[in-house]
Amino acid sequence: MDLQGKTVLVLGGSSGIGFGVAHAVQALGASVTIASRSAEHVDAARARLGGTAKGTTLDTGDATALERFFAEQAPFDHVFCSAARTKVAAVRELPLQDAYASFDSKFWGAYRLARAAKIADRGSLTLTSGFLSIRPRAGAAIQGAINAGLEGLTRGLALEFAPVRVNCVSPGLIMTEMYQTLDGDRRRAMFDGAAQKLPVGQIGTPEHVATQAVAFMTNPYMTGTTVYVDGGGAIA
Repeated sequence: MDLQGKTVLVLGGSSGIGFGVAHAVQALGASVTIASRSAEHVDAARARLGGTAKGTTLDTGDATALERFFAEQAPFDHVFCSAARTKVAAVRELPLQDAYASFDSKFWGAYRLARAAKIADRGSLTLTSGFLSIRPRAGAAIQGAINAGLEGLTRGLALEFAPVRVNCVSPGLIMTEMYQTLDGDRRRAMFDGAAQKLPVGQIGTPEHVATQAVAFMTNPYMTGTTVYVDGGGAIA
């Protein structure tokens, strides 16, 4: 797992899974660029990463901005995307505009990125879905549908983009900043309860997902593949 001299772009790299991937690839010698909608968050993430990390403000919802950004860059060796904003609720409770916006952010955001990205031959594009694609849950049909769509998109892109490799990492419950809105006791109770239901007996971290993202980048024999990093959540 050597990324010395490689260039890696991480969309959604200012926090959570994306930041975990950025940290991992930089530790392996890559020149990493993190991208996020918020310039403030990008600057804070760069300060945390240190070293030669670069940053840019970029929104996967803006096709024109994506095309302009890649037109000004040399091809990246690897691109990772975890950028998305979604809302989850039962179908009859989630306003249609929120359902449309969720698909637009996570599915169409990845589609727009794939369409615009310049990736070196034998490089890779990694998308992020989620295990609800194969383990549906009442009240989260929209999220399962989006994730399943991303996994289907991954397989089609792997054929279209060859020799660039396209894969998808599908996380389960991951301990990230998005849960900081819960008070400490509620958050701890939720994580403890979820961990007890998983075969591995613990909750995932961004580092766990980053391990698989690095494997996709460095293994030249993987494309069109979705790997579930979910602690056994899909079978529990």
